Amino acid sequence: MEPAESEMNILSNGKPHDLGDDMGVAMKTLLAEDQFDDPEGALESEEFLPNAHGKKPTRFTDVRKTSFGMSVFNLGNAIMGSGILGLAYAMANTGILLFLFLLTGVAVLSLYSIHLLLKSSGIVGIRSYEQLGYRAFGTPGKMAAGIAITLQNIGAMSSYLYIVKSELPLVIQAFLKADPNSDLWYLNGNYLVIMVSTSVILPLALMKQLGYLGYASGFSLSCMVFFLSAVIYKKFQIPCPFEEFSANSTAAHLDLNDSSLVHDYSDGLPHEDKDSHCNPRMFTINSQTAYTIPILAFAFVCHPEVLPIYTELRNPSKKKMQKVSNISILLMYTMYFLAALFGYLTFYGKVEPELLHTYSRIDPYDILILCVRVAVLTAVTLTVPIVLFPVRRAIQEMLFPSKSFNWLRHVGIAFVLLSFINMLVIFAPNILGIFGIIGATSAPCLIFIFPAVFYIRIVPREDEPMTSTSKILASCFAALGVSFMVMSLSFIFIDWTSGTSLAAGAH
Repeated sequence: MEPAESEMNILSNGKPHDLGDDMGVAMKTLLAEDQFDDPEGALESEEFLPNAHGKKPTRFTDVRKTSFGMSVFNLGNAIMGSGILGLAYAMANTGILLFLFLLTGVAVLSLYSIHLLLKSSGIVGIRSYEQLGYRAFGTPGKMAAGIAITLQNIGAMSSYLYIVKSELPLVIQAFLKADPNSDLWYLNGNYLVIMVSTSVILPLALMKQLGYLGYASGFSLSCMVFFLSAVIYKKFQIPCPFEEFSANSTAAHLDLNDSSLVHDYSDGLPHEDKDSHCNPRMFTINSQTAYTIPILAFAFVCHPEVLPIYTELRNPSKKKMQKVSNISILLMYTMYFLAALFGYLTFYGKVEPELLHTYSRIDPYDILILCVRVAVLTAVTLTVPIVLFPVRRAIQEMLFPSKSFNWLRHVGIAFVLLSFINMLVIFAPNILGIFGIIGATSAPCLIFIFPAVFYIRIVPREDEPMTSTSKILASCFAALGVSFMVMSLSFIFIDWTSGTSLAAGAH
């Protein structure tokens, strides 16, 4: 019997089926592979395996099963982030062909990374990123995975709430035609981000199972489809070169003479000539090109969510979850490329790191763009609870590994996390450099390094020696992640010493 099939039979409903001797073989193999003789191992292995009475204890991972389509929505929404707003800027700094090559490469590497995670998970019967780290390297591996997940997702949630803080006041101001210099409380981004966090994000984050958020995921993805449709439509409505918005002479003066806004976002792009500005470039190299790979890597970070979604998949198997991952990444790959392509072909070299800001330079009161802003705000708001789940799981695995589910702890962790992120957004508005460090360390660990080293450590050498093709590829994959980390940190150091803005395209 194949490992994936055995795992599916054991875990499909959380109870054993009629497995006969296969059940005993699977359990004996699992115990024989355990290299760490510690009393917590049995408790941790029971998380997805039946106990002697044929039932699982109730744990925070004891979840309701979700359908194939809902799992695709959940994973797709975990992939989709605010990075889609910066992909047109990335294309402007690479050219269409180079961008397509890099986007394809990152997507394929992400799929291979998920394959390594699923194969490792199938061998040991564990569907938690942190527990894979524990089975591979003991407590240090578990802590390293938990810390990386926590840092990465806190940074992602902070970026989503920054969008709420910066965009929601502009939407309200445009709809109400309010004075931008007024001190009205509903135009204060700090108040608004707290209200959104407490009224929308916190209730969703308090749900016990991630599967219930599939409906929110579907709606969030629909909002992003609307954003993409508007970007494509506007390509054929906005002339090139476009004219700056001039509601009055003062506004025109501010728009046309804000040289820092134009030159910072257009550095290295030869678009002074109108004809050259409106011609797409297939291949471009400039000072901002090196930042494209981190932007794309951040856009595909979904690996901490893969195993929890695998846990909730109805009738789970490695092949079925790989198909969920393939479809989700293919959909996001298509949306990313179309959004980048049509955003770039609308503004060419003048596209800004946040695409919606470029549309505001043409007409900040455009009804369609205002609706798109609302859609993007809705999408990122609904994404925060989904990203919060693996953070809470990581904290529970690090601090309460042997505890059963407890509502007080479940609610308390969510409340503390949201409170911390809100304080970060409100009191530290200029932490893009910190986000750069987090993205340059945790993202390559989660995408490249950890899945590869877990796979090398967990797969028995009797099955695949270190000289096998699979483990050689995994070793090269881990080395690629280390190279990416070193390169990203080097660019951050250069950015800090030169005074330019590395974090323009942060996820």
